[in-house]
Amino acid sequence: MKFKKCSKETSVYCKQEGDTLLIVAIYVDDLFVTGNSLRGIQEFKVRMSSKFEMSDLGKLTYYLGIEVHQGIDGIKIKQEAYAKRILKEACLENCNPTQLPMKFGLKVSKSQGKTELDPTNYRRNVGCLRYLLHTRPDLAFSVVVVSRYMQSPRKSHGEVMKNILRYLKGTSSYGLKFKREGSKKIVGFSYSSHNIDQDDGRNTTGHMFYFGSAPITWCSQKQDTVALSTCEAEFMAATEAASQAIWLQELQSEITEWKIEQVIIKIDNQSAIALTRNSAFHGRSKHIHKRYHFIRECIENGLVDVEHVPGVEQEADIITKALAMIKFTEMKSLIGVGEMSKTESKLKRENVG
Repeated sequence: MKFKKCSKETSVYCKQEGDTLLIVAIYVDDLFVTGNSLRGIQEFKVRMSSKFEMSDLGKLTYYLGIEVHQGIDGIKIKQEAYAKRILKEACLENCNPTQLPMKFGLKVSKSQGKTELDPTNYRRNVGCLRYLLHTRPDLAFSVVVVSRYMQSPRKSHGEVMKNILRYLKGTSSYGLKFKREGSKKIVGFSYSSHNIDQDDGRNTTGHMFYFGSAPITWCSQKQDTVALSTCEAEFMAATEAASQAIWLQELQSEITEWKIEQVIIKIDNQSAIALTRNSAFHGRSKHIHKRYHFIRECIENGLVDVEHVPGVEQEADIITKALAMIKFTEMKSLIGVGEMSKTESKLKRENVG
């Protein structure tokens, strides 16, 4: 059928014929198709049905645990049913909710506490929560923290896990909204927290990329090496973000055939920004592994650029450390995570109409 496999994401196939674009995403024996021509989509379904035994489930509403609500104003995604199932399996469906997934300033380490937990249940909860991160960037940091102790979980780690689940109890209907007619530019935020791990002294780094007003990809993880300064930590985080930016840039261009545009990465550290642009800062950067200098080449080639953003507007902050109540609420709103159930009945009426 003249589809081409996407080299950057091998489960995606594309076909461009004139002004008609079709995109097919495949997972085992499930697939969904989208494009800019309803007629093209219908023809695709007819041809596929003539070759294979298939069921047409109509407009996308549920896919791999993700609930999708499509309306005039945009697309909303959430994992409410999946979140409730996690709580039920953990026997916490009737627990009291909390307002924070992790307490501000909490320090967690491997040697904290002597009482060991059943690792099977702990690992099951971690695995379930990690899949929930597809629509919940506000949970990214806390889930990453509990993921570090799966080998030998202690009672203190179980208490952190329970707090996450209690937060999930009050926010199970939260998700993301992708508005129509938004910007088509990719913009990223890069940050490295000063929340140094108690066990190995490494910082937590994170990046978040937006397409329009909603985040499309985010990552929170410990850095590979110990940073000797905040400038170095931010510089290494920016390099990791640049690698993700290049992948997103090429993926977008391959699927849509749009011209590759420069990706802006926003950083709140002026010294790190200067270091990405000025290789003369040899004394400050000579000990940094050469692979972290990749971002300089990206900037020189015009593929990415870095901009300063005030700390209060650094949206990657929420995925790199535990925040206080007011700050967490502000950041959660800033990245677009919020209640998705209130308009569900309205969306159903629009679909029926």
